[in-house]
Amino acid sequence: MKVLCLSGSARAASFNSALLAVAAADLASRDIDVVRVAPAELTALPLMDQDLEAASGLPEQARALKAAFHKADGVVLACPEYNGSVTPLLKNVIDWVSRPDEALPAPACFQRRPMALLAASPGALGGLRGLRHVREILGNLSAMVVPRQFALAKAGDAFDAQGALRDSKNQEAVAGVIDDLLYWMEAIHGKG
Repeated sequence: MKVLCLSGSARAASFNSALLAVAAADLASRDIDVVRVAPAELTALPLMDQDLEAASGLPEQARALKAAFHKADGVVLACPEYNGSVTPLLKNVIDWVSRPDEALPAPACFQRRPMALLAASPGALGGLRGLRHVREILGNLSAMVVPRQFALAKAGDAFDAQGALRDSKNQEAVAGVIDDLLYWMEAIHGKG
């Protein structure tokens, strides 16, 4: 099985990207093919603009992301919280991937695609408020957002020098989200 891993932050020292790396390592330890999207691939996307789309079609970066979503059996999104909601970077990705395209219609990228949500923040809620908005957006696109999610609070102190989570309970919470993702991937795609 193949899982696409994507962070909604392009910041070099992003807590969300660090948490995504923990999830990707968990997936790899279970012999899952992990595909990581580099932040540079996301920042290269122009802002979603229907006039641009009408004039020249989908940008090549958007086509590549649509293909990556379509090829994945599941998706893990690390979702930073900006002002209690989704980041512009992550929203832009979702908006472009959801655009109609003859070669790859939008529903093919989201429907029957289990998606797991993680967040990390130096605050006490760990980005939890933003996850609600991401869940709602993906649900509107018919994605199967797995029930369990994880918001890592006080992320500034949560990682050791090697990028591992210091608290085993946090590691278990990430593993639990991955368990849910794999369960729904198996249920939907029948692979395993």
